[in-house]
Amino acid sequence: MDKECILWVDDEIDLLKPHIIFLEQKGYDVHTTNNGSDALEMVRETPFDIVFLDEQMPGMSGIETLEKIKVEYPNLPVVMITKSEEETIMEEAIGSNISDYLIKPVNPHQILLSLKKNLENKKLVSEKTTSQYQQAFSRLGMEISGGLDHNEWVNIYKRLVRWELELEKSNDEGIKEILAMQKLEANQAFAKFIERNYLEWINANSHDRPVFSHTLLKEKLFPLLDKKRPVFFLLIDNLRYDQWKMIQPIIEEYYRVKSDNIYYSILPTTTQYARNALFSGLMPSEIERKYPKYWVSEQDEGTKNQYEKELLGEYLKRYAKNIKYSYTKVLNLNVGRKLVENLPNLMDNDLNVVVYNFVDMLSHARTEMEIIRELADDEAAYRSLTLSWFEHSPLKEIIEYIGEKKVDLFITTDHGTVRVDSPVKVLGDRNTNTNLRYKTGRALQYKRKDVFEVRNPEEAFLPRTNISSSYVFCKKNDFFAYPNNYNYYVNYYKNTFQHGGVSLEEVLIPYIYLQAK
Repeated sequence: MDKECILWVDDEIDLLKPHIIFLEQKGYDVHTTNNGSDALEMVRETPFDIVFLDEQMPGMSGIETLEKIKVEYPNLPVVMITKSEEETIMEEAIGSNISDYLIKPVNPHQILLSLKKNLENKKLVSEKTTSQYQQAFSRLGMEISGGLDHNEWVNIYKRLVRWELELEKSNDEGIKEILAMQKLEANQAFAKFIERNYLEWINANSHDRPVFSHTLLKEKLFPLLDKKRPVFFLLIDNLRYDQWKMIQPIIEEYYRVKSDNIYYSILPTTTQYARNALFSGLMPSEIERKYPKYWVSEQDEGTKNQYEKELLGEYLKRYAKNIKYSYTKVLNLNVGRKLVENLPNLMDNDLNVVVYNFVDMLSHARTEMEIIRELADDEAAYRSLTLSWFEHSPLKEIIEYIGEKKVDLFITTDHGTVRVDSPVKVLGDRNTNTNLRYKTGRALQYKRKDVFEVRNPEEAFLPRTNISSSYVFCKKNDFFAYPNNYNYYVNYYKNTFQHGGVSLEEVLIPYIYLQAK
């Protein structure tokens, strides 16, 4: 392995000989010069890993040398060393993108620490993260195989997401594979947990059940409205918990997170069912019965969630929330920009509801467009693409504006999405729906061990498409495939992001309450 190469620039470099010997004994290759002009030439000729630069030198000063180096080599780490503690000098150096700042006299161990921070940071973080996950692995495995309740499953999922994000810093592909296998094991156990409890939960009025789609607003949003403070309710379609953690640091520039929680999506985990339930406070079959004109069935043409505003209005009326509110659905960039322009007109409302649709479109586009598949080749890239979109979207402008106006913010979603790679065969008639993660229809044929089946839709508060309808849901990372043209179908949909079934990623989804700074 090649030695890491250091350039040390100081007009009194001869006095630093003991420091240089110390670093050479530690395995570093140290080059020296006593002026900025020579330093610039040396940087052009030699691929240094880092530069230590004295701020006060005759001729070309340290700041001037720094600026010239950064013009040609913006990614080369530079550590500024100075006798001065003047704030203006520090600000000028920091503004020029230095990697560290040391005050003379420096000792060898300070230099060594700075080297490790700047040259070995990624390696050290990778090794430490890998070690920490290895220690947590057995404990997580024991908990996953134990008898967890719905709150404990939330805790397990949060920890798995944390490790997923932490291990992105690691270069150890083997440990990432181990985590992926542990997550699959968790999804298998979680699917069994849902099979055992789901129907009982949604048919009971006990308090010992999760917050669900149809109870989220009543339990978590309505109490905020009673405080007589304006609230923005932002629903980002298809936002997983790990994607929320990616955009959270940006949002925290304007907001403090008061609560960071997870609720359970109803089944199927799709917009038609889960989001309509969220905005109505009712399960799907209850919407169909109580508001038939607002329910669009599987066989009907057109958008399945075109009456969210009306359902929300009825919901607020039922709970006597006599408030001034707005509802806006953002389906494309132009609508997002128009919403930004219209924000001043919304500030007098008690509640502003915004449904933002980008993440859902991203998951669908990844299935259908080769270029998006390449950009979001794996989970980490999918998260990164979400972050990149958010940083440059009107949504960031919206959050920044309402944060400046000191308006509370509630962020949530309707369901998550899971990366599928394991086909499960199913047969159905021509009226069977097309979703890859759940099927509803009559005479469905499948292996019962492969699915979570609901033979009586009324038990799950789901509408019947006909007298003999049933529902079946894929578990973990499975997806439904028809025997006809099987290989083509499997190859096309394998490693795409889908929703509708039972997995940690689809069912356990974020809701966050934030207050402006």
